This record gives sequence, structure tokens and C-alpha cells, in this order.
Amino acid sequence: MLKVIGLTGGIGSGKSTVAKMFEMLNVPIYYADKEAKNLMKNDTGLKLKIKQLFGEKAYLNNELNRRYIADIVFKDKEKLKTLNSLVHPAVRKHFLTWLGSQTERYVIQENPLIFEKNHQHHFDKVILVTADKQVRIKRVMDRDNVSEEQVIERISNQKDDKLKIELADFTINNDTLENTKIQVLDIHHALRA
Repeated sequence: MLKVIGLTGGIGSGKSTVAKMFEMLNVPIYYADKEAKNLMKNDTGLKLKIKQLFGEKAYLNNELNRRYIADIVFKDKEKLKTLNSLVHPAVRKHFLTWLGSQTERYVIQENPLIFEKNHQHHFDKVILVTADKQVRIKRVMDRDNVSEEQVIERISNQKDDKLKIELADFTINNDTLENTKIQVLDIHHALRA
């Protein structure tokens, strides 16, 4: 019986690092954010709806104008909600198609908004990745070349880790790579049992 595991965590927590560790253990990973970006770029129906929501500036040279959209949605929660209501069903459909081709004991969907969207019921188990808030802020500032204020604004759009810890089946404290690897291995063995 194929198990579907959710992997989530706040922005800058290190979800992708943890996902890559599972990938090295030959666990199939579905990167929901990456697939959402692919669908927003390549799905003509979805592109049309996004242009209707944000205007022609939503795309530059046929590429999603991420910074333009991010500046809008992180200040306007209704626009963010509407964008999510367009993208999430498309990603869910794509994921279910991908899932049909998997043969391992379990797969992981890396998805930053499992608890925010109350989607934990879509998964057999959920793994939460956490990290110190200041570490997260620095990681995102370095990665996305944005200000501390912009990162804090993004973090404020996500549920607090304390609430998520209560909902998660497993929690990985991503403080050091060595410690994180040990936690990933422990969870991998538990999920294969």
C-alpha cells in the first residue's frame, strides 16, 4: 500500500534540503511549489485566469512575473486567496496523475502550505521542518535577495510553528545538516516499517 507523506514547513525552514535528503534515499518527491510554477507558466487555461486576476503585467516575455505578483499577494490576502484557489486544484490534479506512476512504499509531496490550507487530511502522515526564526529570515534574505521586512511579511502569512507541531506526525528541527540527516533517516525507517 503506497503511503503519501506531506513535507511542510515555514519559508526558509529548509524543506527543500530535507526533501533532497529523502531523495537520496530513493524516495520519490513531488515538489508542489515547483510544479505550481510550471503549471502557471505552461497551462494556458491557468495563465489566462492569472492574467484576468492580475492584468497583463502578470507575465513578461511569456514568463510569470513573480516579483510583481508577490508584491501584490503578500499585501492583499484576498488576492492571495484567489490565486491559491486557481493554482491549488491544478496542482492537486497534476499530483494525482504523477502518483499513479509511483511504485515505492511511500512518496513525499513537498508543500509549504499543508496546514495553512488545512490539507493534512490528504496525507497518511505529515513531516514538519522547523528552524529558528532568525535563521529562516537570513536564509530567505540571502536566497531571494529581499529585505528583512519582506521576509517577516511572508512569514506572517503562514501559521506559527507551535500550532503546526501539534498537527504534524513528525517534526524535523533543521538546525545542523548532520542532526537533520539523522532525523530524516529515523523517519525514513519508521515510514518503511
